[in-house]
Amino acid sequence: MPDRAVLSDEQLAANFADIAPPLTNDAALLEANKCLFCHDAPCTIACPTHIDVPAFIKKIATGNLRGSARVILEANPFGHSCARACPVEVLCEGACVLNDRDEAPIKIALLQRHATDRVLEHKWKLFEPGRSSGKRVAIVGAGPAGLACARDLRRAGHAVTVFEAKPQPGGLNTYGIAEYKLKADVALAEVQDILDLGVELKTGVAVKSVEPLLAEYDAVFVGIGLGSTKSLGIPGDDLPGVIDALTFIEQLKTRPYSQTPVGRNVVVIGAGNTAIDAVTQAKRLGAASSTIVYRRGEADMPCYHYEYELAKRDGCGFRFNATPRRIVGTGTVAGLEMSTGETIPCDMVIVAIGQSERTELHVPDHPKVFVGGDCANGGKEIVNAAAEGVAAARRIHERLTNG
Repeated sequence: MPDRAVLSDEQLAANFADIAPPLTNDAALLEANKCLFCHDAPCTIACPTHIDVPAFIKKIATGNLRGSARVILEANPFGHSCARACPVEVLCEGACVLNDRDEAPIKIALLQRHATDRVLEHKWKLFEPGRSSGKRVAIVGAGPAGLACARDLRRAGHAVTVFEAKPQPGGLNTYGIAEYKLKADVALAEVQDILDLGVELKTGVAVKSVEPLLAEYDAVFVGIGLGSTKSLGIPGDDLPGVIDALTFIEQLKTRPYSQTPVGRNVVVIGAGNTAIDAVTQAKRLGAASSTIVYRRGEADMPCYHYEYELAKRDGCGFRFNATPRRIVGTGTVAGLEMSTGETIPCDMVIVAIGQSERTELHVPDHPKVFVGGDCANGGKEIVNAAAEGVAAARRIHERLTNG
């Protein structure tokens, strides 16, 4: 693979700096005081975890950041990461009543980050484990769904053990979110806050069956996410230089930027949010060209509009109504041949056409087994996974206490 443009470590760090820098104290106070503190607030209704947005913003306005963070994290154990990576434009901020007045919505995400960042910075302990119930729960998967469930079960007094196949917890927060949105160290600090409640974590453990867990634990929650990226199924998709988007993003998030392999001319197949993350980050790593190839039209793109606009601002290209027929090259990728007969020259192809369902773990229909997160909902946002984990913890607690 030819070398990409050589960028200095300083330039790479700048390219992957937070896309939405944090608010200063003065800016946060100014923004908080713009809020109308609506009754039956649409922003709260729009949030899958139903954070009381007016309540946490009012506490910021009065200088009570600890209280504000508690309101947020009470509802959403992953309030830190959601403040950085949630699609607020189509959720809370999109529902803000100021939009109806042709005014900019309240910067809810940045205010949420302003409060929750203080928890990590000052290591505030906002929650405590409950009195021991004598009950034990196994959780398979240390992503947002599993860890949100674990957090609330520990607060209820149940012993919790989380099994995770990867070396680090956090799921896609640690391994799969664009680096300029959420960095792995922030994701891991957020996870540690949950583990500090006394959650036992066993990493590098791939659970093959829940049956042994059912014999040892009083309940099992499965939150294993989705499987690998779907295969293109076209000639040449096994050539060196072809990589799936999640593997590409994981490499970026687990090694120095300068050591992340990227082509000089990159093509990303797909047009969802993960495809946008891949095409944008390839460009920021130094690719001379980074282009989305999508088999449908611009209006059919499944990515959020603001993600599309970000990629365009970064100088990424887009080719619509273009169906890949085969990847060409001798020994390595040299181009992507389209159904029209055209060949797009490239030395790297990133596949981002969705993830398959997980099939390696059979989950039985059993009253002690609960399921949530991407493996149950087909793949949504961090906030959806957190909401499902919290809801599962509530159901599990009811079962453990009421029989």
